[in-house]
Amino acid sequence: MLNLLPERLDRILLLGAHCDDIAIGAGGSLLELCRAYPGVRVTALVLTGAGSLREEEERSALAAFTPGAELEVAVMDLPDGRVPQHWERAKMALEELRTRGEPDLVLGPSPHDAHQDHRTLAQMIPTAFRDHLTLGYEILKWEGDLAQPSVYLPLAEPVLTEKVAKLSEHYGSQQDRPWFDDETFRGLARVRGVQCHARYAEAFHVQKLTLSVAPIAGAEPSPGFGAA
Repeated sequence: MLNLLPERLDRILLLGAHCDDIAIGAGGSLLELCRAYPGVRVTALVLTGAGSLREEEERSALAAFTPGAELEVAVMDLPDGRVPQHWERAKMALEELRTRGEPDLVLGPSPHDAHQDHRTLAQMIPTAFRDHLTLGYEILKWEGDLAQPSVYLPLAEPVLTEKVAKLSEHYGSQQDRPWFDDETFRGLARVRGVQCHARYAEAFHVQKLTLSVAPIAGAEPSPGFGAA
């Protein structure tokens, strides 16, 4: 399997439709990335939940999932389940983020996601971040919308255990949901681990990549992958 490595990782942009989407879809990856790149700038935008217990949970959780990072979190007040009807406000929020710098990595929902809020956000992301490494995380739920991913980040068992514990600790409001439990998170991570020769993994979808090679005349080879 080929490795996908960003040329640098100074800034990560996290995008979620709901409080807990980011941590469920990419919590283990965040733990690994923030520890591998101390002091990385992490900016998170969540479209729903402002002014509620959900916002309190999200701010606490994202701080726990980004150890050592310089974290900034914004939570909007769009109505849960009605993001498509508030497309303009969501798009303007993304465009405002785009004016504030160049993220090296963008993590957002997968375009295959059947939830209308997730899917709407996923469709907006490439309209604002056209030339960035963008990975779509996945969330297992009732709709049965999982698609075969193409990018994996292997997780050691202690990292997965930490992720599951933090989800339980910080999102108490979700404990009554039948899919929000340790078996769900561990089960999907085990399947994705099998698919990338690891014990556990988180998986992502990528829409475009470019393969670049160094010029032949007088330049050292520097093959790599980047977003298109």
